[in-house]
Amino acid sequence: MADDIGTGSPDLLLRFQAMLDTVPDGVVIIDAEGRIQTFNPACERLFGWTAAEVIGHNVKMLMPPPYREEHDGYLERYHRTGERRIIGIGREVTGLRRDGTTFPMELSVGEACREAGGGGVYIGIIRDISERKRAETALREREARLTSILETVPEAIIVISERGLIESFSPAAERLFGYSAAEVSGRNVSMLMPSPYREQHDRYMDHYLTTGERRIIGIGRVVSGLRRDGSVFPMELAVGEVQLAGHRCFTGFIRDLTERQATEKRLQELQAELLHVSRVSAMGQMASTLAHELNQPLTAVINYAKAVKRLLDRPDGADKARETMDKATAQAARAGQIIRRLRNFIEKGQTEHTAESIGKVVEEASALALVGAKERGVHVRLEMSGDERPVLIDKIQIQQVVLNLVRNAIEAMAESEIRELTVATGPDPESAALMRVTVRDTGPGLNETVLAQLFQPFVTTKEKGMGLGLSICRSIIEAHGGRLWLEPGDGGATFAFTVPVAGEDDAP
Repeated sequence: MADDIGTGSPDLLLRFQAMLDTVPDGVVIIDAEGRIQTFNPACERLFGWTAAEVIGHNVKMLMPPPYREEHDGYLERYHRTGERRIIGIGREVTGLRRDGTTFPMELSVGEACREAGGGGVYIGIIRDISERKRAETALREREARLTSILETVPEAIIVISERGLIESFSPAAERLFGYSAAEVSGRNVSMLMPSPYREQHDRYMDHYLTTGERRIIGIGRVVSGLRRDGSVFPMELAVGEVQLAGHRCFTGFIRDLTERQATEKRLQELQAELLHVSRVSAMGQMASTLAHELNQPLTAVINYAKAVKRLLDRPDGADKARETMDKATAQAARAGQIIRRLRNFIEKGQTEHTAESIGKVVEEASALALVGAKERGVHVRLEMSGDERPVLIDKIQIQQVVLNLVRNAIEAMAESEIRELTVATGPDPESAALMRVTVRDTGPGLNETVLAQLFQPFVTTKEKGMGLGLSICRSIIEAHGGRLWLEPGDGGATFAFTVPVAGEDDAP
């Protein structure tokens, strides 16, 4: 076979044959008519044919259509014109195996020698690139998936170099900041920051690269962003660091907080409105109750006073007048008793009690009450019991109680170094027919003066409070058949209340 590529010493031919047998790439040698002269073992493994089966056959048997039909014409044109398409150039083509399957391969063809007035001998070096193509396809698919994620993820994603220059700017970032990716590429990320953050950014980056001290990287925080139109908006920024081929870069994930802060502000406004309406309603109900209860005794006092006046004008009316005055005095005393015993000054009407999950009720109320708690440095822990027995309550009223107790606890810890709030639910240890809710804070606690009249109307520890909240809460809980109390203990305050467990007939 070696004679087909020229003459040479036997030793040289043996070395050449050994190379053909061991080289990992396929080697095919064909003559000027395209007939296979040499087919090395790597080709046998690659195409599935033995050398004996293919030697003497046209090499186009190893090609699928349309290359098979084009091969002879290509050789003839090359011999006639010298026009090269593969010879001396190399390209990616498709090979055909014995079992009919095709595969991508890299083909390099060299001309070994040329006979006088005729064609030469051509050596084809074949490399199977199936794995490389699969890897390229997988890479393209991953890139396509990543591109799809970047285009659809609601958070803006920005990648910067260690010098702070923008390398990647996602579509969400374009929509958020108002710049196109082309406009910001290669520019310092500080362009997206308002003062004074803009001027501080490069100094912060240098400080981090020098000392490793983190302020945002790997931590995250709420900062301000600057849009193209000059407007500033609140955003949550989380930054991650990665090393790629010795090149350090940082990926920032940005979430616009404009809507969330607007929602939180609206929730706070609604809560303030709720408290205001609650106070106005409480005062209105108290006034209505007072008017109704005091109307009869005061009317009687007036009538008795008029009667006494008339009796005193009669000569024999003295005894009768004294009797009438006694009755007026009794009615006035009755009015005083009504005022003194009016502790529960708001009486709730009959409401619809339904079977509810106490854990869910408490979680929903806490979510509203805890708006802004994180900014105040309050650490919150919810301890929901696994007891799934429903309770029979007016959901809105009980949530008002939880809301009041939680907000009181947060306000009580305003000056405390440790601010921990625990809201817990579970069965009442004293009665299987009750569920208990506990709100515990680490505030300064309550003094003895306040403790003595804690649940009475108009008693408060707040500078601007009216002292109606706890009195209303106790009225609500007692109307449910439970009780509200302050747990004894040192440090902080722990309020607890109970509500009844729903019976089988009350289940929804």
